[in-house]
Amino acid sequence: MSDKIEIENVGQPGKTYRVDAAKFGVVKAAVLAVLPDQAPGMAVSEVIAAVRPRLPPDLFPGGDKAGWWVKAVQLDLEAKKLIARAERPPVRLYRI
Repeated sequence: MSDKIEIENVGQPGKTYRVDAAKFGVVKAAVLAVLPDQAPGMAVSEVIAAVRPRLPPDLFPGGDKAGWWVKAVQLDLEAKKLIARAERPPVRLYRI
């Protein structure tokens, strides 16, 4: 049985979700490694493309579910004010 952690969602303050700790940790580290530290940042599709090759194949065979995990990490890191969205659409992310 895998360990779980609670994550937040910037769009739903006060609500938490339980997710696989190992997968979340790997994707979080990858997202923080690829994001620039200033606006305008990277489009979410660019983040997913940059993160996918960094994921271990035993946890993410063929990069499966990378997009879902990047989004979960994005929303949690935004809630924790570790990353932000650029002010103008489309959504572009950067480290704070």
